[in-house]
Amino acid sequence: MRKTIHVLLSCLSVFVLDAQGIPQLSNQAQISIMTCGAGDELYSAFGHTAFRVQDSVLGLDIVYNYGTFDFDRPNFYLNFAKGKLIYSLSRSSFERFLFEYEYEKRWVREQILDVTAAEANQLFQFFENNYRPENRDYLYDPLFNNCSNIVAVVLKAQFGDGIAFGGNHLKKQYTFRQLVREFLPTNSWGAFGIELAFGGITDRTTKVPEQMFAPYYAMHQLTNTTKSGNPLVKRERTILDYPEPSNRSTFMTSPLFWFSLLLLFVLMITYLDIRHGTRNRWLDFVLFLISGLAGMSILLLWLATDHVVTQNNFNFLWLLPGNAIVAFFLLSKEKATWLPKYLWFALGCMGLMLVIWILRVQVLSPLNIPLMLILAIRYAFWLKQP
Repeated sequence: MRKTIHVLLSCLSVFVLDAQGIPQLSNQAQISIMTCGAGDELYSAFGHTAFRVQDSVLGLDIVYNYGTFDFDRPNFYLNFAKGKLIYSLSRSSFERFLFEYEYEKRWVREQILDVTAAEANQLFQFFENNYRPENRDYLYDPLFNNCSNIVAVVLKAQFGDGIAFGGNHLKKQYTFRQLVREFLPTNSWGAFGIELAFGGITDRTTKVPEQMFAPYYAMHQLTNTTKSGNPLVKRERTILDYPEPSNRSTFMTSPLFWFSLLLLFVLMITYLDIRHGTRNRWLDFVLFLISGLAGMSILLLWLATDHVVTQNNFNFLWLLPGNAIVAFFLLSKEKATWLPKYLWFALGCMGLMLVIWILRVQVLSPLNIPLMLILAIRYAFWLKQP
């Protein structure tokens, strides 16, 4: 019965705010930051971060969540492709927020901030003003402006130079790509797609606050952050305690398995083509067309969108956009006179991509290797054809 009353009061507190305006928090109020464990889906693989405002005297228990987006927003998918995806600050009761994580069996940990009553009210006023319709939207970026690293932005905005992010807990400064790989298995479709789209900008070493784009790292960073020389976090507690999700995928459903099968298939077709003096034009048409379209997409993400993470992406050097055009010439019975020069150019670009990888200008996913071999084998095959 007591729990039911608490849930009702928590839900009603949100409506009270809308009806009565922003109240003054009591001296019992607490401001905390909640970190939520990773989920099974790609969008939840990194976890989540949100702010919580509690005041037992006023009966307030509210969560401010900067990780909200709306599929029904006009031109949602077009804006996503253009790098203009809008996220919003949402507000809900604590119980309503917690329901999702309890349902999905994801852990939730809370870090209560050591702030004065005046500072608690300052943060509360900020959240409420930020929640106003004209203020709640922001331009989302998965690494540089998301629900997690916005915590650092809010703390700096409210407490200025009083906030100091310590880095002694970090044994090593990682790149953005290395941090992403901690949360996504390399041999997964999600990781393959993300790494193909990520540019060389993600291979630079992160600064101390920048690694807070990952909620787990933000949580550890907060325990090593001070406010006016004192620890920012007063105490921590576990609200929901569930184990980390396990990787349920199998090797037979992984990219490496299917890319390896495709490589073996191409090797077999190439052997038969050489032995019988034939050209499997439709195989090459598909390979060239898909690789060319992929290369075009990579260039467009870099040059024609506002995405930061897709900048300096040199994957187009082995996924040559020109392949999409060359694919149609390969259907002809006659070999174009300019084709050998193009194929040597394609192989040279692929070699340049490997040099870029070795020099760590841009790190490639190991999953790219069988795909690069497939293209290189067919390039070499066509070079040998009369």
